[in-house]
Amino acid sequence: MSSEDYSFKRLHFKKHPHTQLDAFRFAYEGIVYCIRTQRNFRIELVLAAVALGVSIWLRTGVATIVACIVSVLVLEMINTAIEATVDLFTDEYHPLARIAKDVAAGAVLVASLGAALIGAITLLPPLLEKLK
Repeated sequence: MSSEDYSFKRLHFKKHPHTQLDAFRFAYEGIVYCIRTQRNFRIELVLAAVALGVSIWLRTGVATIVACIVSVLVLEMINTAIEATVDLFTDEYHPLARIAKDVAAGAVLVASLGAALIGAITLLPPLLEKLK
């Protein structure tokens, strides 16, 4: 085959049939799916609300706390997507499937521990001062 056979001019891409509104609806459905089906996501939402409430009450570190919350929730959603994709491709045990799932879960754990540490560093000193 000549190089022309691989030219982008020769490829016929199917137009995307969805509107921007559809894209937002699909994203919303993904968030709702995580809330309905992922216990850890719901726990993280509760902890996020507590941390954000304390941060607002103390009037300190709100942007830092929001950044931590977003990172943990996004990673939890990516973890859910990876787990669903792995489950789609195999019903049987496979060591690579286990690695994919374990690494994704590990990323959430690292982010959660980091967020907890950042939250403690950001919120504990002003909280202790306010409670005196």
